[in-house]
Parts: sequence; structure tokens; C-alpha cells
Amino acid sequence: MSTATKNIHEGRNVKRFREMLGMKQEALADAMGEDWNQKKISLLEAKESIEAAILDDVAKALKVPVDAIKNFDEEAAINIIGNTVTNHDNASVFNYYPTFNPFEKMVELYERLLTVEREKNALLEKLLEKK
Repeated sequence: MSTATKNIHEGRNVKRFREMLGMKQEALADAMGEDWNQKKISLLEAKESIEAAILDDVAKALKVPVDAIKNFDEEAAINIIGNTVTNHDNASVFNYYPTFNPFEKMVELYERLLTVEREKNALLEKLLEKK
């Protein structure tokens, strides 16, 4: 097992977080300020190391911690997911056979809504009678 530290590509991590947030380069450029444009964001995402001040601004624009961008390692995340998730895990997460009838729940909700509306109408009628 290697003990060498792996280089984290900060620009690639900025791109990953931006994409995970569903944000286009233009939107990130707008959030960064008027000095930024799509081309500058593209160049930034190509850099292996980003200056601390710029990285701080990017993290604020993306609303993520600076350390998340500095330390995110996709390979390690995939290894963790691959080693902890099995096909059998899904059986305990999802309840495919609900213990209630969804139609009955809808009728129950409708009846409660109807009761509240009737109470509201009765209250409004009382208020009108007082005037």
C-alpha cells in the first residue's frame, strides 16, 4: 500500500462541485463578480492549484467549504461507496409493500380538508351576522 499523498486537482474539484449543484460556468462567473466570465471559469477549472484568495471566493459562490474543494478525492469516494453498498442494502431501505391503502389516506385527507373548510365558513358566517 502506497503512503504517498495524492495530488488533488482543485480546478477539477471546482468543476465537480459546480456540476453537482447544476450550475453553468456562466452562472458561476456571475456569482464571482463582474471581473469574471465563462472563459475565466474554464481556465480556472483547468488549474491544478488555485490561489487561496480565489479559492475562497469560488467556495463562497458555490456555497461549499474551501476544504471540500481542497480535499475532495473522487476516487476515494467511489471506493467508499463501492465497499459499503451492496444489492441487499436496498431491501432494508425501501418499503415496496406499504401497510396502508394510499387511496384511503387520500380520502381521509380530503375529509379533513372539507371539515376545516366547513368550520371556516361557519366562523365567517358568525362574523357577518355580528355586523
